[in-house]
Amino acid sequence: MSDPTHVPLAIDYDGDYLAGVDEVGRGPLIGSVVAAAVILNPSAPVSGLVDSKALTAKRRESLDREIRERALAYAVAEASPAEIDEMNIYHATHLAMRRAVDALPVAAEYLLVDGNRLPGHHLPGQAVVKGDARHPAIAAASILAKVYRDAQMLFLDNRHPDYGFARHKGYPTADHLAALERLGPLPEHRRSFAPVKKQLALF
Repeated sequence: MSDPTHVPLAIDYDGDYLAGVDEVGRGPLIGSVVAAAVILNPSAPVSGLVDSKALTAKRRESLDREIRERALAYAVAEASPAEIDEMNIYHATHLAMRRAVDALPVAAEYLLVDGNRLPGHHLPGQAVVKGDARHPAIAAASILAKVYRDAQMLFLDNRHPDYGFARHKGYPTADHLAALERLGPLPEHRRSFAPVKKQLALF
């Protein structure tokens, strides 16, 4: 099987208002799914833009600041746990992406979206599998979304330290599942996700 990260990315757009779009938080049991859209500035490039998961937290935070300083435009948006429960995580993810694109202070003309489907926005664009490793604008969006959502988890950890959100960021680790079983779900938990639904039936 070929590695998509080594396939040249052909883009049917050569202007300056291309927005990279990515999301973070599809898998966790708690909190919002967060999306970001970034239009990079060709005159002020940011070096070291790679998939946010390949970076340390310290490096992500440094790049987050640099992206916000140098990009032509950026926006971060989310879909809430209630929206995830209402429409499912797939549709909520696309809702968050559309919100991020619409919140850009400079209008995008073309979208490059991480994944295999576009989010249903009216703008033209293309979906790029492993896009956060293949285009700097998507990588920038992944970094902004990751830093934003991690900050939400740290805030939640301060309010509910027994759940360990600072460590697992809401993902269904053994640590999180044990806390969920011991303490029960919080209002911020996604009630439609199976481990949460199971515990709700017991509490």
